[in-house]
Amino acid sequence: MLTNTFRKGLSIQHWAHGLAEITAGEFAADEVQDYIFENPILLESLAPYTFFSSKSYTRNLIFKTDFLECLVLCWDVGQSTCVHNHDHKTGWMYLAEGRLFVQNYRVAERDEVRRIGRLVPTEATELDARHGACVDKEQAIHRVSNLARYQQRAISVHVTHQAMTQCEVYSLQQGTYEIMKLSRTSEFGRLNPGVEL
Repeated sequence: MLTNTFRKGLSIQHWAHGLAEITAGEFAADEVQDYIFENPILLESLAPYTFFSSKSYTRNLIFKTDFLECLVLCWDVGQSTCVHNHDHKTGWMYLAEGRLFVQNYRVAERDEVRRIGRLVPTEATELDARHGACVDKEQAIHRVSNLARYQQRAISVHVTHQAMTQCEVYSLQQGTYEIMKLSRTSEFGRLNPGVEL
């Protein structure tokens, strides 16, 4: 996972459309990382897509094309993801507000037939609004957490090369993994049917 500092500032709509101007063939390249790291998002422009829940962090679709997906994730204090991968997709994360802690893992043992996936923790990174991260699709197993000691909510913007519809979720205690379908809390500023915050 790489980190860098940000400059400038754009509304989320201008930011996403600028991202979409990068061609599909170049989208997994350094050009995407440079664009994200050099163009911070104006926090107030995220308001229509910002939904918090006391139950879990939320996943809110902002923008998508045939080759990219852009979501805003909203984290209440103490919320975190499961340990998961990125389904062989490159991803980037921009932290708009608050702090997040990212713990990375490597696979120590894997058996796809028995769904065994024993992991070993590797590097950890703390992100704040001045830093972002790039997730290497070949080493993309991690957990993202808004630690209780931060004592504040967090808002992050996530871009993936192609939509992530599922991922592998790992149990550290059991040393196993399963495939989980991913859902969204909202799409384009509207809560999805049946969602309760």
